[in-house]
Amino acid sequence: MLGSILALISAMMFALNTTALRRGVLTAPVHQAIAITVPLGLPLFFIILLMFDCFDLLKDLSMKSIFFFSIAGIIHLVIGRYCNYKSTQLLGATQSGPITQLALLISLFFALTLLNEELNLYLFIGIGLIFGGPTIIFFARKGNSKTKSGVVMDYKKGYLCGLFCALAFGSSPFFIKLGLDDGGLKENIVGGFIAYLSASLLVLILIIASGSKFRSIYDLHNKGVKWFILTGFLGFLSHLFRYMALGVAPITIVEPIQRSTIIFRVIFGWLLNRQHEIINKTVLFGIILSVAGVYLIIYQI
Repeated sequence: MLGSILALISAMMFALNTTALRRGVLTAPVHQAIAITVPLGLPLFFIILLMFDCFDLLKDLSMKSIFFFSIAGIIHLVIGRYCNYKSTQLLGATQSGPITQLALLISLFFALTLLNEELNLYLFIGIGLIFGGPTIIFFARKGNSKTKSGVVMDYKKGYLCGLFCALAFGSSPFFIKLGLDDGGLKENIVGGFIAYLSASLLVLILIIASGSKFRSIYDLHNKGVKWFILTGFLGFLSHLFRYMALGVAPITIVEPIQRSTIIFRVIFGWLLNRQHEIINKTVLFGIILSVAGVYLIIYQI
């Protein structure tokens, strides 16, 4: 029960995070969002370590756990987050949702491989529905190419980024579980800190290597930066609750509940960004198909 509640809160925070991000990327580049949101989570996770008294666990963490938590952090927080942010910039938070739903299929692939389960008719139909959602939106793109505020959608690049995002988001839970080993909630909080630490170090290396000026990246006069700070805080909360959920519940419970974030994307997008999003019958139908496919798969797991 606790794992389900934590996963649901995580899904809501993730949706609100993407909604806030949408406002930021209207005026600022995606690489700036990564440079702000990833390092911001590190001190916040450090505070959580203090609150839950996890420093002894941090000291006793094995090299194996450090390695897998680091891999999960880099895959999800750097690669997956960049692709998700780019897809959101190109398609909007609402329309990018169905394509990122494919992350469940990646998770399912790993689960089926590890458990040696077979693909049955219901799973096949569920997979078809998940693919059907973004397919309908993609082929109806001519009528959904521009928002009321004048933002033009780029479906080809947006869907490509969404696919890479799904691959990253779908594989990271297994690395988290490998790092967790036989640990529980506190161990996964430590894992979240390690993930953010490794991802922040990589982002710092990339900034230095690219020759970008810190002053331009962290210029608070840019309207987008203020939204990115909010995005970073909400992203931290979503990952905190996700790691806690994975610490007390199996992937087959946590990840499907996490996929409900697509519903909250529509709700928050309509409330906060209706001028910058495309929310119509075609998009809603595609989302409904995607959600139906997800829960048909959940029924079979």
